[in-house]
Amino acid sequence: MTHASDWLRQDKALRDPRQLWTCTEQSAGLVRRSLEFTADPAFIELLSNLSITLFISREYENLLISLKSDGNRLFQNYLAIPHPSGIACDRKKNLMYIASTRNPNIIYQLRQAGEGDPRRPRHSILKEKPMLVARKKYYPGLYYFHDLAIMSGKLYANAVGMNGIIRVNLEKPEPDELAWYPKCIEDSNGNPRTEANYIQLNSIAGGDSPRDSFYSASGDKISYRRPGHLRYKVDKRGVIFSGKTRETCAVGLTRPHSLRMHKGTLWVANSGYGEFGYLKKGSFESVVKLDGWTRGVLLIKDIAFVGTSKIIPRYRHYAPGLKDAKDSCGLYAISISSGSILGTLTWPAGNQIFAIDYLKDQSTSGLQHSSFAEKTKSHSKLAFNN
Repeated sequence: MTHASDWLRQDKALRDPRQLWTCTEQSAGLVRRSLEFTADPAFIELLSNLSITLFISREYENLLISLKSDGNRLFQNYLAIPHPSGIACDRKKNLMYIASTRNPNIIYQLRQAGEGDPRRPRHSILKEKPMLVARKKYYPGLYYFHDLAIMSGKLYANAVGMNGIIRVNLEKPEPDELAWYPKCIEDSNGNPRTEANYIQLNSIAGGDSPRDSFYSASGDKISYRRPGHLRYKVDKRGVIFSGKTRETCAVGLTRPHSLRMHKGTLWVANSGYGEFGYLKKGSFESVVKLDGWTRGVLLIKDIAFVGTSKIIPRYRHYAPGLKDAKDSCGLYAISISSGSILGTLTWPAGNQIFAIDYLKDQSTSGLQHSSFAEKTKSHSKLAFNN
């Protein structure tokens, strides 16, 4: 026989929207110090001058961050989400997409609060317009999503566990099939080998279509030692694939990530050496070397926002160029013409950054939560904190 106390507990359960949208801070393992940051005045002023809101995924911490500035203060909001990796902001439609790499994998679509709501006039009185989860689609864990990209208004994701790229179709429930893959993962019959992650195909420099795009990977050969194996060789084995030829067009990198196209030039994080730079005639040219595993790149105007992460101890051999580095979790604003550092932000208790993207300030107030909620009744607050 069920007691009244059981009924009361069940009646109060699952009242927090976070438990239904994504997850709570407690289930994500977050603590208050996860949100503590330091930013220099130059970073705060720069973000204000650009009039953008940054979104940053801190994957192993199950944390998605938004940052915006009024020129004097930096406002940080967050969403607890299972292992967020790739971020793609559709600035024409004011939508953003997040890849969640757990089992099952999830693609989240976020949109501004009140958008599509028949009661919009009522919502329009709100000063803040946070990005809220609107849709999500589940995939088997074997997809192992990393990066996302918008191509001609369509969303694509790299399925690292299947060595290729899919077009994400949120209109159908079935998992999506590969739309592109490199020649090096074909079998003797010309079919893609999708049974395991062989090359760590981990980022997309999106063009108009998969054929017009470029992709980074840790290697271009199938081996019995696969990415993640402690003896998988990485030093100078990283490559860039051309979408058009499906062959390598650049070699000699070490665990490259966050490949991006900007003004006709391919930019990439050479993670294993803590570098950020560009590709020239098939070779990597470093612009700056930072203190940490470089991953997460956003280019806007003449500025690159580059993330640095702490090195996971058991994978330290994946960073042969960072043996003496004091690795940190943070963001660097860098002049891509001079390589000079324009501003910095660090999360002292932070760990891993995967992706960075942005929406215009007028399009959003960022994410919903500014501090850990103490009680259920405070969960609906939309305020920022300093």
